[in-house]
Formats: sequence, structure tokens, C-alpha cells
Amino acid sequence: MKDLLVVGGGPAGLATALHAARAGLDVTVLEQRVGTVDKACGEGLMPGAVAALADLGVDPAGHDLLGIRYVAGARRVEADFRSGRGRGVRRTTLHDALSRAVADAGVAVEHVGVHGIEQDDEGVTVGGHRARYVVAADGLHSPLRRSLGLDRPRRRQLRRGLRRHYTVRPWSDHVEVHWARDAEAYVTPVADDLVGVAVLTTRTGSYDDHLAAFPELLDRVASAARSGSDRGAGPLRQDATARTAGRVLLVGDAAGYVDALTGEGIALAVAQAGAAVQAVVRGDVAAYEQDWRRLTRRYRWLTSALLGATSRRSSRSALVPTAERLPWLFGATVDALARPAHAGAHSSPTGQSAG
Repeated sequence: MKDLLVVGGGPAGLATALHAARAGLDVTVLEQRVGTVDKACGEGLMPGAVAALADLGVDPAGHDLLGIRYVAGARRVEADFRSGRGRGVRRTTLHDALSRAVADAGVAVEHVGVHGIEQDDEGVTVGGHRARYVVAADGLHSPLRRSLGLDRPRRRQLRRGLRRHYTVRPWSDHVEVHWARDAEAYVTPVADDLVGVAVLTTRTGSYDDHLAAFPELLDRVASAARSGSDRGAGPLRQDATARTAGRVLLVGDAAGYVDALTGEGIALAVAQAGAAVQAVVRGDVAAYEQDWRRLTRRYRWLTSALLGATSRRSSRSALVPTAERLPWLFGATVDALARPAHAGAHSSPTGQSAG
């Protein structure tokens, strides 16, 4: 019987496999999709994510990012990262780099569909395989989360994301966040001749409908050729009642997701992957819930606060002017986003490190 099965071959699942291999576990990844996996996302890695990936031996090619710039019409304010450079990386490039690292680590990836899960006191059976533990890293709309009864549906109006790439030389080394009345556009240089533009909104409509709300940005890309197909994702907000069920641990978007507003998804996924593997090594799955809450506390608080502050149009219109007047606050916020999320070590009841 294997030590660990990882369901999901995206960044969260592959990072879990790398952590597991490093810990000496016998691990297999189960992923239904074959080949490079793409996804609608902003594609900006914060410095903490770059450092966390490097620690796993993963160094994807991309475009260096110096910081974040907020734009609202003629107003703009920017702050540089204090903890190193970020990197704009195509999602496909990131997936390929993680896949190569997993292959180099000798971890098997089997392309099978996963339908249902069974577990007992000794192990878990899923996808025709059996292991002592399972990590569910099967994405935003995780079927395993739902089958385990951990899904918490939301009825409020929810945000969705759309992403397109343009073949154009980046005009900035910062991630630009353009603010409009009902949407934000995230501009991320991902190569010397390629820029990704992701739009987040609660409104329905096509990508072009939403981009029309950003005249300056529209002018910049009007003559640029599109690269690849448009991608969409959502609803973004997903909640789980818990991060564990028996011998199953939820990692990445499957464990719950607030919004893409702060761009911390990859850093959090890698940190959660490390914490989940530590829990498996210790045989203390219940400790992962506490570790998950600690690792995601800053993200959940900051993202929820920003969403709440920008849910009213009056607040949205005041955001960039306020950041201009209080550059120290904007800089501190950017610095908080850039810092890595550390998996750390769980403390035993005696207060000593448990591993």
C-alpha cells in the first residue's frame, strides 16, 4: 500500500508530490487530464511564491516583476517588492516546470478519472488505488470535497475571471491592477513579448465587453495580436467546512478560496502542500486544519477586507486616491503580499517541535 495518493495534477498537487518525495514517502499523482494543463489566472508569482518554488527545485522561465501598480484613469500609485523580485509566468510554463521536477523525483503520474472515495481505519481507496492517506488537490470545484460532504455552497453574487494573452512588449515591470466601476483588470508581463490580461468581475458578458471598461488599457492592446485562447474560471469564492475528513486532506483551491485579488494562490498552495505532507509523516491529520488556518490567515483576512472595501462603488473610486495619499500603507500592503507563507512545524501539546 502506498503512503500517499495525490488527486489532481495542477500546481498544488504537483507541489504536494514533490514535498512527499522529499520526505521519503511512496507517492503517486492521479490526474485525468493528459499533457500541459492551462488555467485562467493572473500568472503573477509573488516573491514568496518564487522562493517557495525554488526551494522545491522549480525555476520556471518568465518576466521579472518589481512590484504592483494600481491604476484608475489618470491616477496611479506603485510600490516595489521589498523581499525580492516576483515573476510573471505563463500557467503552462509553470505546469511544465513542476511536471519535470516531479518526473525527476521519480514520482509516477497516472492519468485516470477519480469517481468516489472509500476509506477505513487503515487506508483510502480512490481511482482504483489504495494508500494510507490521500491529498485532494483537484481544484476550485473539487469533486472530492463535494463527495466528502465538505462543500459549503454560497448563494451570493460571485466573481468570475477571464484571461487573454497579447503578443506585445510589456510596458511595465510591475503587475498593473486597473480599477473600473464593476471590475478589475490585472496586467502581467509573462515574457519579453507577451502580456496576460485577466479581468475579475461579478457582471456577465464577454471578455471584450469587460475590457471596454478600461479605455487606457484597451488602447495599449488594440493593435496587438492575441495569443492562444481566452480562458475563464469561477465562481471564485469556494468554501469548505473543514480541510480534513478521515485520512483525506484538502490542499490548494480545493481547501477553500476567497478571491484572486491579492495574487497569493501559488505561494499558499506550496505552503499547504508542505504542511499536508508534514501531517502525513507525523500521522496527525487533524493537525493540518490548524496549520491550514495559520498559513492562510493573512490571505483570508486581507483578501476579504479588500473585497469588502471595494464592494461599494464609492469605496472603489476612492481606493487609488487613498493609496496615493497614504503610500506607506500601500507599500506595507504590497510587502505583506510578497512575503512567503511558511509551512513551519506543528507544535505538540508539550510545546516542542513535532517534526
